[in-house]
Formats: sequence, C-alpha cells, structure tokens
Amino acid sequence: MHPEPTAELRHRTVEAPAGRLHLVEQGTGPLVLLVHGFPESWYSWRRQLPALAAAGYWAVAIDVRGYGRSSRPTATEAYRMLDLVEDNVAVVRALGEENAVVVGHDWGSSIAAVSALLHPEVFRAVGLLSVPYAPPGGGPRPTDIFDRIGGPEQEFYVSYFQEPGRAEAEIEPDVRGWLAGFYAALSADTMPAHGEPDPHFVARDGRLRDRFPTGVLPAWLSEDDLDFYAGEFERTGITGALNRYRNMDRDWEDLAPHRGAPIKQPSLFIGGALDASTTWMSDAVDAYPTTLPALSASHLLDDCGHWIQQERPDEVNRLLTGWLATLQG
Repeated sequence: MHPEPTAELRHRTVEAPAGRLHLVEQGTGPLVLLVHGFPESWYSWRRQLPALAAAGYWAVAIDVRGYGRSSRPTATEAYRMLDLVEDNVAVVRALGEENAVVVGHDWGSSIAAVSALLHPEVFRAVGLLSVPYAPPGGGPRPTDIFDRIGGPEQEFYVSYFQEPGRAEAEIEPDVRGWLAGFYAALSADTMPAHGEPDPHFVARDGRLRDRFPTGVLPAWLSEDDLDFYAGEFERTGITGALNRYRNMDRDWEDLAPHRGAPIKQPSLFIGGALDASTTWMSDAVDAYPTTLPALSASHLLDDCGHWIQQERPDEVNRLLTGWLATLQG
C-alpha cells in the first residue's frame, strides 16, 4: 500500500535566480532535494515525499523553473544548466541549510548531477533516476549528434524540440491528450511493442504523437493524476519545459572546463530495464567506476520503463531510504 500522497504536504515559494521557485515539502530531518524531469512537476514525487518523511528526512520537491508555480523567464537561454544548478543552490540556502542530498529524475537527474559536480560543498550526495551520469564531454555539439541519429526518414525527438514554437504547436492544442500519449509511450505496461515505430522519433513532416499509444493509460497514472499534470501545462504552456532541450549546445560550451570530470560524492543510480534512457546510455553506466567513484549501488529494475519513481514507487522508496541511511554514519 502506498503512503498517503497528500497528508502534511506544505507548499511555499522561495527566492531564486529564476525569480521564485515553488516547492512542496514534508517531514523534518536531513534535507533531500527532489528534482523532476520533462514533462513533469513536483507532483512526480508524490509517492516519495511521505516515504522519505516517514524515514526521518526533510523531503523537498521543487517545480523546476518554467514549470508549475515557479517563475518562467521568457528568454530561451535562461534555461541553461548553469542557471538551473544555481536555482538548486538557492533553494538549499533559502531553507536555511548548508547542504543537502539531491535526487533527480530524467532531466532532473542531469540537473542533480551537475549540481553535485559544480557545488560539492552544497550537495553532499546525489541520487540519479533513469538518466545515467555522463561527464561533460568534448566532441561534436549535441545538436549535431542528434541531427545524425534520425536519418533521412525520421527525426530524433530532441532535434524536433529545438525550434521554438514547433513542438508547442503540436502539444498545446491538446495538452491532456498529448501528455497521456507521451507518458504511455515510455511506460513499461503501455509502450509500443518491439518492432513498432519508436516514439522517440518523428517521421519527416509528421508529429511526435503519431507514434504514441492511444486510448490507454499506464497503471501508475490515474485520470486524476493526468488532470493535475494537464492543468499545470494548460496554465503555464509548454515552452519553459521545452527550453531545457534548447540549451544543450550552450551547456556543452558552459561545461567545457569540466570535461570528463567525475562526481566524487556518494551516489546512487536506479534505472528501468525497458527505458531507452538507460539502454542507450549503457556505456555511461559501465563507466561508473571512473565517473562515479563513490557510487553506493546501481540498480536496474526489471520490467520498468522511464517514469521509474511513479511506476515502481515502493521499490524506489526502499532503495532511496536504504541508501540515505548509509549517508548518516
């Protein structure tokens, strides 16, 4: 049985470089900062907040800038990784703490990793869900790499997201339907079968949603859950969320001084065996002895897709709280 997701949740906003950041907190004890991914919300941690609180932690889930009740800067370049990292630092300081454990999922995993890399004095440990840590690298610009992935017949979704307004024109007329399809496309129980068109790609002159499952919700997503997510993006629009993808080349330049740098703090990785984010980046997981030298454990959950803390909340909660307990010694 899951912990009650709404009991004793506290909402507030704090000042940050973004302007303001909305956060939801539960519990008392050592601070654990939870950072969501695309296209999500603090609500993606609704099953972790009570579990972490019950285990003796101060669990704080933020709305990343551009999402939910947090500020939405208008400039595309305001969503570069360095700015998101400084938002995380500002949250810890605004809460009156010297340091925190940071845990992220999807883009939040990357934000958490770079936060730990750039500010080891603030982030004493880092938990990564779904997206493995890959150190900043040289080589081609990210957009050049993604442009080559698709080939002549189709386009990789990251490339599709690059042009301002293009993906918005697909998503915003039917936010709820688009989100339902996107969540289903990457969930273990509803993702397309092997051999069917890959929903991470867009047919030339097509739409991303053309390859999404229709008429079915994954088991972890109730109609009420979908209503919450849809309501957030219907109010805010999707541009702030998409602008994260539109800064990958800027991040490549900004983080060049940290090329190949390991994260030396204690770390944890949890991935889904059926998640493309994990399988495509298997080389990054293999490199953990070098890139995460203080890794406590790396877990791959069988029959699990991308939305790992929502698909498998009890297992993720057990792994997170067990790992956090080892940090208190």
